[in-house]
Amino acid sequence: MDAWQTVIVLTLMAGMAMPMGAWLARVECIPIDWLENELRHGIIAFGGGALLSAVALVLVPDSLPALGIATATGCFVAGGLAFMALDIALNRSGTSASQLAAMLADFVPEALALGAAFAHGSSGSLLLAGLMALQNLPEGFNAYHELRSTTPYTSRRLIGLFFTMAWLGPLAGLGGFLWLAPYPTTVAMIMLFAAGGILYSVFQDLAPQAKLDHHWGPPLGAVLGFALGLVGHMLLI
Repeated sequence: MDAWQTVIVLTLMAGMAMPMGAWLARVECIPIDWLENELRHGIIAFGGGALLSAVALVLVPDSLPALGIATATGCFVAGGLAFMALDIALNRSGTSASQLAAMLADFVPEALALGAAFAHGSSGSLLLAGLMALQNLPEGFNAYHELRSTTPYTSRRLIGLFFTMAWLGPLAGLGGFLWLAPYPTTVAMIMLFAAGGILYSVFQDLAPQAKLDHHWGPPLGAVLGFALGLVGHMLLI
């Protein structure tokens, strides 16, 4: 298999974890109400931990060597401001899609980075693709619940939407492989912009929703999500 074909396969597999997570959210059936409620909050926290691991272990560390202090800081803050503006716009329109935005902001830059890494012959691309898939699964689960409760879309339409969005992975991966590999500074700026936006979303939306009164288990999901990212990072280095 040629390198560009491998990029397509890996990024598509990682992207398909999004509709898979949405499908699991649709079919989940736990007969004990309090356990189902705690599980949902735990998965929200798990997704937040996985996103934090992407920021702390992949997006930021891989970007800093290519940028100066002012550029790096500006891109990071700009990402947070952009997501704040998006959050305000969604709130005014009566639609909540912050977890969906965070999921795509994580997935697309990592797919770009994976494609660029393959162009440079990096041996860690397989593990990066696996980490992306493991992040997208709980994020797809959480985003499905968010959209299902705040929009009139049917379950079938939402899963179809997530399936369509999965193809952004191959597009971004090929873009990184064919065009962005010679421009590491541009890739780094995109990744830091996404990192700032993700960090805003985690503290604005995911962390508050993960809390459940008189239950102490859900926050452990954030620890497990970050631990998952930590394992992937240690395997990559």
